[in-house]
Amino acid sequence: MRHLLLLFVMLISMLGFSQNKLDVFFDFNQDTPNEASQIKINQWISENKTVEIKKVLGYSDSVDNKNYNKELAMRRIQSMLAIFKNENIKVTDKVELKSFGEDFKYSKVQSENRKVEVFYSNSADKKGKIKTDKKVETPFGKTPGKSKEVAEAIQTKETKEDEDYILTDLATLVAEEKSGLALKFEKAKKGDLIRISNINFYFNSEKVMDKSLPLLDELLQIMLDSPKLVIEIHGHICCNPNPNDTKLSYRRALVIFKYLQNYGIQVNRMAYKGYGSNDPIYHLPERNEKQRAANRRVEILIVAK
Repeated sequence: MRHLLLLFVMLISMLGFSQNKLDVFFDFNQDTPNEASQIKINQWISENKTVEIKKVLGYSDSVDNKNYNKELAMRRIQSMLAIFKNENIKVTDKVELKSFGEDFKYSKVQSENRKVEVFYSNSADKKGKIKTDKKVETPFGKTPGKSKEVAEAIQTKETKEDEDYILTDLATLVAEEKSGLALKFEKAKKGDLIRISNINFYFNSEKVMDKSLPLLDELLQIMLDSPKLVIEIHGHICCNPNPNDTKLSYRRALVIFKYLQNYGIQVNRMAYKGYGSNDPIYHLPERNEKQRAANRRVEILIVAK
């Protein structure tokens, strides 16, 4: 009888809140989420504003020693806590934080071990009902002072624009931008920033997508045609809420620098910087792919002409 009572109490406590899990993955030896997980986190945040974080567990792969791996796993946990703080996601005062070096069951796929597991529950009001965000009435929230029909019309317009953008071929966007790029440089003066939106890179990589190469060729031709032109290449990324993570944007700017250098542009005519997501066109988290693409861009600062 005592065992049955204990089981009953446990079942009641489990029904008191629904606990869920979010898995976030990291690249080798990195303590900030990879690009795929950054997008996943942004989507999760937009749908889970009222949850409470109960437990965060950090892991790493089997490379390096146990102590280093455990410290790296804890840095990954702290990275997630920083994201929750920045997005006003509630973390319980008694949150359980635990990092693992080698003392857990490894997956044979090393990338699956570089992760953080976030356990959370839905907040409950005094009556024990699950609180929900009123903005979930439509994907873009309930518009104050507007009817449901108007809100749905706004939603439909946004979704259609995003769908049109995703379906647009990159080669078409590149061709359109390339045709006007030389004129932008011709009109620009010292101190101007010229945005190049469609130099796209492969996922979580500094390798330029093949369809974007015509824009690099055009930039090279502009530099060859204007021997007095001095530039600074600025790299930007989307999705990553960590302001200190500028490594990928730095590497991407460097790739453009090296490309121009390899084709004869003197290094004293160029510099490069990576800004991460510190200067977004659209606030993070972005609402759709169109905004994410706009944020992951290259800008050229005119230093001298």
